[in-house]
Amino acid sequence: MGFQTSLRISAAGMSAQRHRLNVIASNLANLQTTRTPEGGPYQRKDVVFQAKPMVDSRNESLMESGQQKTLSVEMVKVIADSRPPIMKYQPEHPDADPQGYVAYPNVNAIEEMVNMLSATRSYEANLTMMKTTKDMVNKTIEILKV
Repeated sequence: MGFQTSLRISAAGMSAQRHRLNVIASNLANLQTTRTPEGGPYQRKDVVFQAKPMVDSRNESLMESGQQKTLSVEMVKVIADSRPPIMKYQPEHPDADPQGYVAYPNVNAIEEMVNMLSATRSYEANLTMMKTTKDMVNKTIEILKV
């Protein structure tokens, strides 16, 4: 694996985690949203990642020889959580149904915080990989100067 391939893999991982963090932030921001333009409460969203082969000439030659190819990650889509909304009895609420229940989003703040921590750690791991690659290149240049 070359220097540029390593950096591209790290950058793809960081980009994917950034998308995940944006979706988590949206989920937390809409924790109490009972009315959306689509109607009903906000629905929790999640990202779907997919491994994708790196596109370069070396990877194509690996595929032809039957060796394992280099993979990266990409965000494929954002999906809505199918869990039902949380019903709370609040007859004075403007969005209450005739029985007095209000449908709140199916977002669990603790679950979102755990997902945020996981995404942050993944982002940091990719950043560390990028710094390590940069340090290796700098050391190689120093060795070649001698």
